[in-house]
Amino acid sequence: MSTERTQLISKERLESLYAFYNSRKWVHPDPLEFLYDYRDLKDREVAGLIASSLAYGRVAQILKSVSGVLKKMGPSPYGFLVSSRPSSLRRIFSGFKHRFTTGEELALMLMGAKSVIERYGSLYNCFLSGFDNGDETILTGLSCLVNELGTDLNCGNNSLLPFPEKGSACKRWNLFLRWMVRKDEVDPGGWDTISPARLIIPLDTHMHRICLSLKLTKRKNADMRTAIEITGAFGKMVPEDPVRYDFALTRLGIRKDADLDAFLKGIKSSK
Repeated sequence: MSTERTQLISKERLESLYAFYNSRKWVHPDPLEFLYDYRDLKDREVAGLIASSLAYGRVAQILKSVSGVLKKMGPSPYGFLVSSRPSSLRRIFSGFKHRFTTGEELALMLMGAKSVIERYGSLYNCFLSGFDNGDETILTGLSCLVNELGTDLNCGNNSLLPFPEKGSACKRWNLFLRWMVRKDEVDPGGWDTISPARLIIPLDTHMHRICLSLKLTKRKNADMRTAIEITGAFGKMVPEDPVRYDFALTRLGIRKDADLDAFLKGIKSSK
């Protein structure tokens, strides 16, 4: 589709929104806030894996679930994983429940992360083993990481491990990658060799509604094809950083002091 002809919003309007929300004071309530507690990249990526994987449902419940898991892992999530046995992970998280995610699913994902760390040294190194900066998107690296996390584990139907090749928008994975790759006042970064230009928009029903309203897509399904199309629309404005406006736009639906409908109405009235 020709986004240049149909989109409602200008780069200037998005830049204004970005400039306003590009501050940590606007992060709460968002699971991203947990990553700020970890200076060591290996700890931050494990915390990010947990926080993004549980980023579905009501925000208050997300924060409670993520906080509960990280509290059990102590000051170093990375150190906790490398020193834990599979049996202890199952025991520690046996009573865990987050909507339809069970403690067994969480333990399996953490076992997968432990295995990846033992084989590659970090989640970052695992991602890089399947990624080439010449790739158009991060999909090859993401597929490698997800598949390696599920190696030798019964993760085929794990709610925490959606597979990109099955067509899912993989919102939570793309959120994780936004946190790890981008670096500004909000996103802490750390995976510095990966270009933000390769990222894909973290697409859920809320972001899909916004992008439909802005006429950045006409697709009705919030799947990977739609996420890539929307990313392409943003990429025409900011080719070096197509997910630059994700955090700012999603504040309009997360924060009680932000009004999405008023924002959209303001755009239409200025046309």
